[in-house]
Amino acid sequence: MKLYVMRHGQTDWNVLGKIQGATDIELNEIGLEQAQNAKQELNQYDIDMIFCSPLKRTRKTAEIINEDKKIQIIYEDRLIERYFGELEGSKPIEDEIFQRYNFWDYEADIKICQVESTKEICQRVWGFLDEIEEKYADKNILLVTHGGTAKTINSYFEGIGEDGILPSLGLKNCEIKEYEL
Repeated sequence: MKLYVMRHGQTDWNVLGKIQGATDIELNEIGLEQAQNAKQELNQYDIDMIFCSPLKRTRKTAEIINEDKKIQIIYEDRLIERYFGELEGSKPIEDEIFQRYNFWDYEADIKICQVESTKEICQRVWGFLDEIEEKYADKNILLVTHGGTAKTINSYFEGIGEDGILPSLGLKNCEIKEYEL
């Protein structure tokens, strides 16, 4: 079973360096172009199923990349980006709270400003991965999701660092990462 993980196309908040979290932001023009380009790449992949976060930026990305394939898109809440609570819309580079805490520290499991903790997002996403591995072992699956969710998926396969920090994945907009389940 192959699992392809793709981050959504660019949004205006990506450009501005703002934390989107679960805020429902649309793709911008560049994001629409990125999805069109990714569609060409994905047309070469053998994909049986598409699961997608229901947020606008991922939905639109999935719709564009699926124009030629015409596979049913299954919207899955467990693929939504990490909820950053009161910090959504802020810029980590300028925000004192982001300077003080590492929100990807699994062991510290920081719970402030209504942010979904690292353990909570891991539990949500890893549970979904366990489920698709069990139910769809004979399928090649594409997940259209978000940067933080992709980082959590990566830690499912790569593990958590000895320091307790989820390893950085750094998926660019519309970049695709392949895993074997």
